[in-house]
Amino acid sequence: MAEKSYLIEELHPLEIYGANNVYLDKIKHIYPKLRFIARGNEIKAIGEENEVDTVMKKIDQFVHLISRGRELNDSLLGEVFGSEAMHADEPRNIQQLDSDNNTILFGNNGKPIKARTANQIKLVKEIAKNDIVFALGPAGTGKTYTAVAVAVKALKNKEIKRIILTRPAVEAGESLGFLPGDLKEKIDPYLRPLYDALDDMIPPDKLKLYLENRTIEVAPLAFMRGRTLDNCFVILDEAQNTTDLQIKMFLTRMGPSAKVIITGDLSQVDLPAKQTSGLLRATRILEKIKGISMVVLNVDDVVRHRLVKEIIKAYEAPGGNKNGNEQS
Repeated sequence: MAEKSYLIEELHPLEIYGANNVYLDKIKHIYPKLRFIARGNEIKAIGEENEVDTVMKKIDQFVHLISRGRELNDSLLGEVFGSEAMHADEPRNIQQLDSDNNTILFGNNGKPIKARTANQIKLVKEIAKNDIVFALGPAGTGKTYTAVAVAVKALKNKEIKRIILTRPAVEAGESLGFLPGDLKEKIDPYLRPLYDALDDMIPPDKLKLYLENRTIEVAPLAFMRGRTLDNCFVILDEAQNTTDLQIKMFLTRMGPSAKVIITGDLSQVDLPAKQTSGLLRATRILEKIKGISMVVLNVDDVVRHRLVKEIIKAYEAPGGNKNGNEQS
């Protein structure tokens, strides 16, 4: 009787086991004579030495392929463990497998972070196919959260070296100069939604390290001027609050190995009344360029509280003041 362990490093165990351990169960099904013990990031196999050696080598190959960006699915399982692995599932797991296909990554505590609506799934696919993607839609449709999740996955898979998240620091009735604290403390409130998304996806200690060594950079849009952003994933959030010159400046920072996602809601422009949103013009003049994609999300994609959908519908109805510029 032999006993060997495999330690899963870099990836979260659920990225190997699947939600509800569905892929681990499939591996167990292929090797019914072995006893498997999975605790945290360690998986142990107990049984005949030859069979234990074989399964450990296959698990190592499986982990290696997933860590290099291969999608966790039945096809990959069959490629590594043999065609019988693709049919090793029990009927109770079929519905779970279908939903697993929309999992982008596993966040903190193994929480699956998924594209939950048709347009969010479309957004993930368009990001994979294009180097610049505009994601447009109202609040709560998951534009920013989905984009950040795809960027974090790319970082974990070592497809990129850095993530850069940026927003225009538009003043909403309060001047930055009069806010308390140093520059970081003044601008952090504008960037808080980006930090919130990262908090869900990366363990606190690792996120702190990434922020300190600038593997992940969260900064106001003005900090992008004069730079070349390469070998990275760049997300411009709240782009409806950029001017024409600002969004042009941002887009022309793009290096040859970068991906850029621009998110915005054209119904929530906070610029002064006489200024036109740069996002609006950009979507009009860039939409036909090959390699640039536009994804429009709508009220059906709202994943916040159920009342958010009703609020958006009320504001979009006739007399609902879409632009928020009416005077009371």
